[in-house]
Amino acid sequence: MNKAIISTDQAPAAIGTYNQAVKVGTAVYLSGQIPLVPETMEMISEDFAEQAQQVFKNLTAVCEAAGGQLQDMVKVNIFLTDLSNFATVNEIMSQHFKTPYPARAAIGVKELPKGAQIEIDGIMELPSTN
Repeated sequence: MNKAIISTDQAPAAIGTYNQAVKVGTAVYLSGQIPLVPETMEMISEDFAEQAQQVFKNLTAVCEAAGGQLQDMVKVNIFLTDLSNFATVNEIMSQHFKTPYPARAAIGVKELPKGAQIEIDGIMELPSTN
């Protein structure tokens, strides 16, 4: 198995024992992104919509560092501390993805790192180079 570690300063640095993403073949496994601003490693704001936008911005940066784009994600897991934000997530996600949408799960959790209200991880499949 040939594993490549994906890292970019355009997304928050890992705050634990993990990498931003790991590429195996054409699959890229993205670690969870929370709404940290990469330059400051601070939360963007307390506003849920701003947090969600920052998470998608961070995911986009990691996807691009891996040689793909956000639209190449085939599976996303969205973790929310308040499931009443589900409609807002759908609206914001529609700004970042076009059809065909990735497979998705939305999971309510008690808390997330650094007090974030949202975290998203997922899997990206890079386009074939044949």
